[in-house]
Amino acid sequence: MGTSCSLFAAELPALALLGGELWVRSLAARLTRFDARSELSLLNAAAGRWTSVSPELEGLLRESLRAHEMSGGLVNVAILPSMLAVGYTRTLAAGPTPATLELARSAPLLPNVLEVMPGRARLAPGAGIDLGGIAKGWMADRLAARLGSNVLVNLGGDLRARGGGPDGAGWPVGLGAATILLAGQGAATSSVLRRRWAGGLHHLIDPRTGLPAASDLVEVSVVAGRAVDAEIVAKAALIAGREPAPAYCAAHADAWRLVPASRGPREIGDFVG
Repeated sequence: MGTSCSLFAAELPALALLGGELWVRSLAARLTRFDARSELSLLNAAAGRWTSVSPELEGLLRESLRAHEMSGGLVNVAILPSMLAVGYTRTLAAGPTPATLELARSAPLLPNVLEVMPGRARLAPGAGIDLGGIAKGWMADRLAARLGSNVLVNLGGDLRARGGGPDGAGWPVGLGAATILLAGQGAATSSVLRRRWAGGLHHLIDPRTGLPAASDLVEVSVVAGRAVDAEIVAKAALIAGREPAPAYCAAHADAWRLVPASRGPREIGDFVG
C-alpha cells in the first residue's frame, strides 16, 4: 500500500494477525491503480462500459459516493486525471514523474460519472478514480471487525480500535504531539507535510481546481466512530480550510486537531471536541 501498517490485539493468536496481514496485502493488490491488472485498473480502463466488480470493490465505490455527499464534493475519488497530471503516476517509492499541470482539471461530480449496481459498476468515458485514503479507512474498519473485539488496526495512519486495549482504558495512539485513547472509534490524519515533491506539489488534490490543495491548513487529525468517517472528515476539513473546518468537524467528528500553515492561537493545534 506504499505506507506503514500495523496490527495489535489483546489475547489473539499471532496467526490471526498474520491472516489479517495477508488480507490487507491481497485486497490492496486488487485496489491499486499502479498495476494494470488490478480490479480497479480494469474498471478505469473500461470507462463507458459496465464491468463486473467484487463485493469489496462494490462496497468501496458505494462508500466513495457517500463520502462525496458527506463532504459536499470535497472528497471525490474521480481525481485520477489530476493525480496523473501532477506527476503521481507511480508509487512514490519510485519517485514522481514530470508534472503536466496543463492537463489538470476540476473533477466531475462523482454521481455524474460513477454508477454502481449489485455486482457491477460503470464509469463515464474519460473518468478515472483513485480510491486513496477512503480505501485505507474502509479496510481498517473491516479488518478490525474480522480480527476480534479488542484490536487496533493501523493502515497508513487510518486507525480503527475495538475494545478497551490491553488494560481496558483504550488503545493509546499518537496523533501529532498528542497521545489519545481510542475505544470503539476510528481516527485519521490528512496532511500536506508529507508526500511532497519538487515544485511545491503534493498528493492532496482539491477536486474544485484539479490541483494540489492550496489550503491554510497543513494537517488535520480527526476521531470519529469509524476510520473511514475520520478519513473523510479530515480530508474535507483540510481542503476546506481554517475558517469552515471547525464547524464541519463539529458536525461529523468526536474530536479534531487543526494545524494551520502559520500557527495562530495555541488551541488550534490541540484536540477539541
